[in-house]
Amino acid sequence: MEICAIVLAAGKGSRMKSKHHKGTHKVCGKEMINILIDKLRASNVSDINLVVGEHKEEIINVTKDRGVSYSTQEEQLGTGHAVLCSQEFLKDKKGSVLIFACDTPLFKKESIISLIKTHESEKNAITFVTSFFEDPLSYGRIIRKNGEVSLIREAKDCTPEELLIKEVNTSIYCIDIDFLLNGLKKINNSNAQNEFYLTDLIEIGNKENVKIGTIQVENKEVIGVDSRKQLYYANKLLREEILDFHMNNGVTILDCESTYIDVDVKIGMDTIIYPNVHICGKSIIGEECEILPNTKIVDTQIGNNTKIESSVIYESKVGENTSVGPFAYLRPNSIIGDRVKVGDFVEIKNATIGNETKISHLSYVGDASVGENCNLGCGIVTVNYDGKKKHKTIIGDKSFVGCNVNLVAPVVVGENSYIAAGTTVTEKVDSNSLAIGRCRQTNIKNWVKK
Repeated sequence: MEICAIVLAAGKGSRMKSKHHKGTHKVCGKEMINILIDKLRASNVSDINLVVGEHKEEIINVTKDRGVSYSTQEEQLGTGHAVLCSQEFLKDKKGSVLIFACDTPLFKKESIISLIKTHESEKNAITFVTSFFEDPLSYGRIIRKNGEVSLIREAKDCTPEELLIKEVNTSIYCIDIDFLLNGLKKINNSNAQNEFYLTDLIEIGNKENVKIGTIQVENKEVIGVDSRKQLYYANKLLREEILDFHMNNGVTILDCESTYIDVDVKIGMDTIIYPNVHICGKSIIGEECEILPNTKIVDTQIGNNTKIESSVIYESKVGENTSVGPFAYLRPNSIIGDRVKVGDFVEIKNATIGNETKISHLSYVGDASVGENCNLGCGIVTVNYDGKKKHKTIIGDKSFVGCNVNLVAPVVVGENSYIAAGTTVTEKVDSNSLAIGRCRQTNIKNWVKK
C-alpha cells in the first residue's frame, strides 16, 4: 500500500511567544519539523506535504533541502480545513496518508511503523494514536462504547463527565485517502471554536460503518510543544533518549545531567564523555576518544583515540591519536592530521596541519598549510590579513618555527627549514635553510644609572 504524509504547520503557535514558527524551534539541535520529517523518511515515507500558513517563508526555508512539497492554508479554520488545503497534493493518489502536527518531535520512528502496520493489517479506514494522561488538559477525549471508539470530543466541547476521561487523541492519524477526501466534505464547524475538526471523521466513519482502529503509545511520545516550558521538557526527554542510545552502544557518559548531545551526532564505542560537554550538529566522534570537561564540538569529525580537552571546535576535522587543548579553538575548515598536538591557547582557522606536527601553545595559525612532522613554537602567528584580503602561509614538512615568529603572508617556508625565534618572515625561505630576521643584541653598560 502506498503511504504519503501530511504535516500540519500552518498554525500561529502564539503560546510559544516567539517571532518564529514553533516548528522551527530546535529540540536537541534540530528543528522540530525536520525531526519529524527525518523520522517519516526513516519509516519509508518519502512523499511528504507540509501545510503552511503563518511564517510560511521560514518553514519553507528550514525544510527546503528535505524534498517535501507545500500547500497553503490562508486562514486557520481548524485541522479539517488544513487537511482540505492539501487536496491538490492528495489528488489522484491511492492508498493511505499519515497526518501529523509539526510539533511532535518525540514521536518515535518505531511508532510510525507500528501505526502503518496496524492500519494495513486490520484494513482500517482510519487508524489513529491514543495515549493516557493523568491530567489530559486540552487534549480531545476518546469516547468509547463497548470498547469501540465512538467519537473524539474536543476538550472545549466536552461535558464535565467526558473531561474525566484520561484516554486522549494525539492528532496522529493514518487514513484511507478516498475516505478522507469524501469525509472532509461532510465536516461542519458547529462547535465551540467554529472550526472544522479533523476528529469529526471518527463519528462520520462510525455512521458509515467503516473500520476504525487505534494504537496506544506512551504519553511522552505525543507531547506537543506549544510553549517554552514544553520546549524545555521536549529537550529534556529527547536528550535522555539520545544519551541512553549512546550508552547502550558502548559510550561512557560520566554525567548525564551535564552532557548535551544533539540528535544527529554519532559516537564510536569506548569513547568517554566527561561532564559539561556539548556535541552539536552532525558531529562524528570516533572510537576510544576522550572528550574532557568544558568542551564544545560542532559539526566536526574526530578520529579514533583522540583526546579533546576544554576546547571549542567548529566545522573541522581532527585525525586519529591526536590531542587538542586545553583551551584550544579550532575555527571552521581546520583539518588536523593524525598524531598531532594542538596545545593550550592555540587558535587554528581554515588551516591544514600535517601528521605528527606539534603546535604546543599560545599560537595563531590561520589560512595556512603546515606540513608533517613540524614544530611550531610558542607565540607564532601567521599574519594572514593585510587589511583588505586574506593570504596563505605554507610551511613545508619537518620545519621548525621558533618562538615569537611572525609569518607575514603570502609566504612560503620550504621543508626541513628553521626559523629563528623572534623572526618576522616576509620572504620565501628555501628548503634546508635557516631564517633569522631580528636586530643584533647590543648591551649598553650603566644605561639605567645614566
